Amino acid sequence: MGFVEAFLLSLALCVDTLVVSTTTAFHSRPSWRQGLLMATVFGLCQGGFPLLGALIGDVAHSFIQAVDHWIAFALLAFIGGKMIWDQVGSRKDEGSTSDLRPPTSDLRLSTCFLLGIATSIDAFAVGIGLGLGHSMATVLWVVALVGAVTFLAALLGIALGRRNIPIPERTANIIAGAVLIGLGVKILIEHLAG
Repeated sequence: MGFVEAFLLSLALCVDTLVVSTTTAFHSRPSWRQGLLMATVFGLCQGGFPLLGALIGDVAHSFIQAVDHWIAFALLAFIGGKMIWDQVGSRKDEGSTSDLRPPTSDLRLSTCFLLGIATSIDAFAVGIGLGLGHSMATVLWVVALVGAVTFLAALLGIALGRRNIPIPERTANIIAGAVLIGLGVKILIEHLAG
């Protein structure tokens, strides 16, 4: 996996983080210290979940090597397709942000972890696909990039939320879903052509 693919994957995975951090900052007005804490937690979760998934994929690889490319394709296509389906089927306004709000206006560490986990579950499945199709050395730098991009996306979301600037959630999720599907198709084509 090249840098451009890894960067696109990182952007696709951090869309939820951008939306949630923007909404959280809009509703709870965290201090910059709380914002840094939230961005750090989101980056760790978004980098940690695909790493766990990749470890499972790496262990399973020897058992399913003949169809690993199909599984990686199916996981990416399913997650990307679900992202698109959820947005096409919804009736949200283009300028709206997520309905996921923190339970209190005081942003606590436990709240940050709950939001970080909620936005990182899809990254776990993507990590399984990474573990099936790539070496652990590749996986490690990809998940480090995912964590770093997520950290920056969370900071951007906090800055936007504090300034009452909404993000186009629907469009962002549709694009992210298309990127994941495209990466899945690329994995499949490369394996079938090779």
